[in-house]
Amino acid sequence: MSDDEMGQMGGDDVGEDYFEDPDMLNYEEDAEPDEEAEGNEVDPDNIIESNPPEGEMRQRTGKAAKPNETRVTTPYMTKYERARVLGTRALQISMNAPVLVPVEGETDPLEIALKELAQKKIPLVIRRYLPDNSFEDWKVEELIVQE
Repeated sequence: MSDDEMGQMGGDDVGEDYFEDPDMLNYEEDAEPDEEAEGNEVDPDNIIESNPPEGEMRQRTGKAAKPNETRVTTPYMTKYERARVLGTRALQISMNAPVLVPVEGETDPLEIALKELAQKKIPLVIRRYLPDNSFEDWKVEELIVQE
């Protein structure tokens, strides 16, 4: 690249016609409202991947991930899975997902998610990947939670 080209890459030298593409300027005006999003409830088949495999590793081995027939991992929820489940559920609650436990004045989504976890009412599935590229699915209600 020449010195002239390097000097033109700076933010101050961007021409006026850079933002003249009408599709880029008005992309939100043409967007249609998502009709399906209005009536959606929490899907009980939500999956949280605890340690997803690297894409390159999957391509190198040539094997696609498949479910494991028998479970070999521990039935205890790890602290990382707990944090991910609580964060995911708190986000869902903050975006007006239905609350699955009685709320006695709580307004904090994280406190409500903690209460749901204590009562094992969180409708999520944790997917644990194994070194042989298979995986195990555990429902949150099946796991033992140490608080």
